[in-house]
Amino acid sequence: MNAELIVSVSGIRDTNRGTAMEFAEEMDRRGVPLSLLVAPRLKGKYRLVDDPATQAWLRGRRARGDAIVLHGYDQAATKPRRAEFAALPRHEARLRLTAADRVMEQVDLRTRLFAAPRWDASTGALDALPEVGFRLALGLTSIFDLERDMAQKSRVYGIGEGLRAEPWWCRALVMGAARAARRGGVLRLAVSAAQLDRSGPRQAMLDAVDLSLFHGALGHTYRWEPYPAARAA
Repeated sequence: MNAELIVSVSGIRDTNRGTAMEFAEEMDRRGVPLSLLVAPRLKGKYRLVDDPATQAWLRGRRARGDAIVLHGYDQAATKPRRAEFAALPRHEARLRLTAADRVMEQVDLRTRLFAAPRWDASTGALDALPEVGFRLALGLTSIFDLERDMAQKSRVYGIGEGLRAEPWWCRALVMGAARAARRGGVLRLAVSAAQLDRSGPRQAMLDAVDLSLFHGALGHTYRWEPYPAARAA
């Protein structure tokens, strides 16, 4: 069975939008859609609502078939050395998710897909997601269908966003992606837009995609499939 290749880009903002656009064009040439992980706020006082150019580009990519995935609210650590949603209780997670959901709706980028910063969500955060209307949660080693209460095992091969970016890791990622593509199943590649500004990580990600395609992988996005409609008797 052909592997299902999912490529995601996180941390997109005004200062790296051009780099993300170039990478998206590379993926277009390969026939691989992207899953774009978007946060309403980022470090350095960045606000998506104040960045109409990035909003427009994201909406345009969605119209072409890319997926929008909520990637936290402001990505601020809520406990020392822990990612935003890594240690939150249910109530606090729901507050942040609700605030983020409202911003995404305001900029016409609302989504029912969620990936916690650094792929790390607490049990409380996972419990809060369906209460706010989310249907799919993406973890480091699993994809959670929140409606069906099911998990699909699949790890992330990533660069940046809490994952390594050293040259040895980039080489290991390329080889690991090739092995995963040969095995079939779901192959998840992830890169932060900041790392795409560096030639080594960018080339490693392109090599990983190309090797995966060579081994028969087919490009997909993160998505939630609704229940099939019941047929009338």
